[in-house]
Amino acid sequence: MEEALNSTIDPACLQEPPLAIDVIKQLDLFGLCLYSMLTFMSCISLLLYLEQCVYIYKKLPYPKKSTIIWINGAAPVIATMACFGMWIPRAVMFTDMTSNCYFAVVVYKVLVLMIEEFGGSDVFLKRFSGETFKISTGPCCCCCLCLPRVPMSRRMFFLLKMGALQYAILKTVLTVLAIILWTNGNFDLSDLEITGTAIWINPFIGVLTIISLWPLAIVFMNTNSHLRSLNIVPKYAMYQLILVLSQLQTSIINILALDGTITCAPPFSSQARGSMLSQQMMIMEMFIITLITRFLYRRTYDTLPSEAHDNDHNARALSLQDGGYVSFTK
Repeated sequence: MEEALNSTIDPACLQEPPLAIDVIKQLDLFGLCLYSMLTFMSCISLLLYLEQCVYIYKKLPYPKKSTIIWINGAAPVIATMACFGMWIPRAVMFTDMTSNCYFAVVVYKVLVLMIEEFGGSDVFLKRFSGETFKISTGPCCCCCLCLPRVPMSRRMFFLLKMGALQYAILKTVLTVLAIILWTNGNFDLSDLEITGTAIWINPFIGVLTIISLWPLAIVFMNTNSHLRSLNIVPKYAMYQLILVLSQLQTSIINILALDGTITCAPPFSSQARGSMLSQQMMIMEMFIITLITRFLYRRTYDTLPSEAHDNDHNARALSLQDGGYVSFTK
């Protein structure tokens, strides 16, 4: 029965991803136009990013400009790597892992940006020292409403930064390890056996991802009211959107390909076709995000007011409310 089943499967569906020249040869007019348009989009994304880097380098002070350059590069880098993966299917392992390693650094840089908007680590600690932070946030503890509020301290601040930084370091280390194992034939995403390395490395990376997102959510949920004038909410939303599209969407498509839901289409196997669809969708999505982030970060914002200014403003508002209430009662 197994031999009969194998005889009905196109041999191309069991082969490795095709070479770049084979991809070009099998393209029809529509495929050629599609590939050309997506390549154009990824090139525009990269050019806009490079121009944005020059603008940020000239207009913003250090170290904020280096942080913003890192964050702005998330969508263009992912789009560029997706373009390489689309044209060279056998390089998808390297392009995906390059994008993931870059985004792991971006996760930490988003936390650094929120801190730098207050003036740096020392100013942040001075401003929020002793204040209690809500830690029942996603993705770890959004349902644990009974968790107590934790006072901000230097130790708490260090743990938040380390929680985000560990992902940037360990993700890169595990990526290098996965590539080494892949070259030796020991790492295969389609191998879901308990003895396979992918079934151990990928879930561990997932746990590291969740741990790294928790400190960002804690800082954002407790400080975003102070940063609304700097458009921190849409900036954070763009970072979250890139996370969902580059990690969750890709994982779902890979699962559908492994399950056979995404069928084989010679010269692409099911897994190679799923990767190709993922790369194409990623280019279009990252192109749109590049345009939006360019608009958000290219604007010049007023300097964030100090804590004393906020206290004076709140005191004046309260005094006006009290005065209005007294005059009304008279």
